[in-house]
Amino acid sequence: MESVGFIGLGNMGGGMAGNIQKADYPMVVLDLREALMQPLIDQGARKGASAAEIASQCDMIFTSLPGPAEVEAVATGPGGVLEGIREGGVYIDLSTSRPTLIRQIEPKFRDKGAHVLDAPVSGGKSGAQSRNLAVMVGGEREVFERVKPVLDAFGDKVFYAGAIGAGSVCKLVHNMIGHGIRQAIAEGLTLGVKAGVDPEAVWECVRRGAVGRMSSLHGGLPATVFKGEFDPPSFALELSRKDIRLATELGREFNVPMPVANIAEQLAIASMNRGWGPKDSSITFLLQEEAAGVEVRAPHVDPAKAAKFISTHPDAE
Repeated sequence: MESVGFIGLGNMGGGMAGNIQKADYPMVVLDLREALMQPLIDQGARKGASAAEIASQCDMIFTSLPGPAEVEAVATGPGGVLEGIREGGVYIDLSTSRPTLIRQIEPKFRDKGAHVLDAPVSGGKSGAQSRNLAVMVGGEREVFERVKPVLDAFGDKVFYAGAIGAGSVCKLVHNMIGHGIRQAIAEGLTLGVKAGVDPEAVWECVRRGAVGRMSSLHGGLPATVFKGEFDPPSFALELSRKDIRLATELGREFNVPMPVANIAEQLAIASMNRGWGPKDSSITFLLQEEAAGVEVRAPHVDPAKAAKFISTHPDAE
């Protein structure tokens, strides 16, 4: 069985390292806070003297750190992982970090005959402890397959995203979308309450509707954007534009600031001016594609299978 080094035992790292230990992998651990290492040491892990020392003794080395500065220092700084890693060793960074950084780090390890994966996670502290984590992995496919049993020890949804840096890109996209959704939820719920509806009632109506089921993400995108097809419409843009107009009108009536909703309305207006009113409302996606200079197409994805995701993965809601 391969040996595992784990550096960074905070909110996320501690839970992940604990689950690796439960899978009976020999472990060496390190954290600036002695108290965070002790539970793992009590269960048989050894305390490492430095990142370089851990890398010299372990087949794979994980880091779970606050951000890019810490990742760079621990990975390539004095006494870092790069200094000690042996040929064939694998360095896996679990941090939410900068994709460009891991892409710059990887060739330095390759020059030593070692490998690098970026594998940021999503699920929070409770998910790290309970093994309810999504793990988004970038790097060489063969290296991913080699370390996947260890990733499975702390993540129940391990996904290969592509070449080095792909995992970090996916994690940043995931969190950015999450922040945008939270702002839209904040705007909607404050509007509902100020317009005279009980908070729980607004919340229940939203989460039990199409928004709460995320039908546009799971089934809608594969059926429209991924195929580049917006006709026949599931819900026409002209109807969607009417609804967002009524919502922003209500916001002005009750003096509720709604920046995200107003941007969405302006994009709907711009799309209407393209003559897209009868098309599916998701056609507004084309405006973003034009602005970004890229198309988002994956015509091989089956919309029916994608739409079943929530019913078959209830913990993903």
